[in-house]
Amino acid sequence: MVKRLQNKIAGSRFALPVTAVYSIMIWLAGGLIANQLYLHFLLFGLSAYLMVELNNSNSLIRIYSRMVSCSFMALTLMSAFLFDSTDVWVVQFCIVATYLILFKCYQNKRSQGLVFYAFFFIGIASIFFIQILYFVPFLWIMMRANLMSFSMRSLLASLIGITAPYWFLSGYFIFNGTADLLLAHIESIAQFASPFQFDFSNYHIIATFAYITIIAAIGSFHFLRNSYKDKIRTRMIYEILITMTAITFVFIILQPQHIKPLLSIMTISTSILAAHYIALTNTKLTNITFCCLTAGTLALTAYNLWIP
Repeated sequence: MVKRLQNKIAGSRFALPVTAVYSIMIWLAGGLIANQLYLHFLLFGLSAYLMVELNNSNSLIRIYSRMVSCSFMALTLMSAFLFDSTDVWVVQFCIVATYLILFKCYQNKRSQGLVFYAFFFIGIASIFFIQILYFVPFLWIMMRANLMSFSMRSLLASLIGITAPYWFLSGYFIFNGTADLLLAHIESIAQFASPFQFDFSNYHIIATFAYITIIAAIGSFHFLRNSYKDKIRTRMIYEILITMTAITFVFIILQPQHIKPLLSIMTISTSILAAHYIALTNTKLTNITFCCLTAGTLALTAYNLWIP
């Protein structure tokens, strides 16, 4: 098999350290010190580490490759307009943690403890982005259809996990006499804007969303064509990721006012699909595509970072 540029980079042991250095440079250029974005940088670093663990524990790519974490960092840093949004970084970290824990429940109907912790992170994310709870029914369906770990006990564990953060939060708000703020936050889940109302004057967000969608489409098409080469467990996980990508895409189209946190969620699954495509293809066309995607990612990063 001919090892093209994409395969050499995908299998290189220097890929992750080089991408980590690149990430630090982008954060510094994006105002890490000037704007004191230390918490945001920490959450990004923790998310990147969990992506490494997600790849290692689930063998997402059947060869040695750090492309999952590298793709995640590159695509996340591309959205420089999200650097100062604490909510977005918390939501992204919580979703990565949810995936990491939830995928361990595969074919285990006695995994109520893991289910609790997975949905506990969903509960934490909902404190910052309440609309994330709309994903919960789909996660239940995928637990049954793909992970084959759903049961009444799992359902109860997930509900307890989601509500657990609010037990502590409600005590704080009641103690301070501001329980109405918590109620207003919960009630905001039922607030909807007109669908398809994109702010087309914000070229940065529109361009980034379109680019992420293109990469997701390429990665999904590639996997669906070649899924027979992976183990059944791996196929089930990728089906979840593709489904989550599609659901998030539809959510953004219908309620574009939530595009920032939703884009961070979509980036997680898209980066894994992109990594699978980069690491496990080796034709001349895919190598050209890889070079174009790399150039496009760098160009869009620079555009979002330096062009107002």
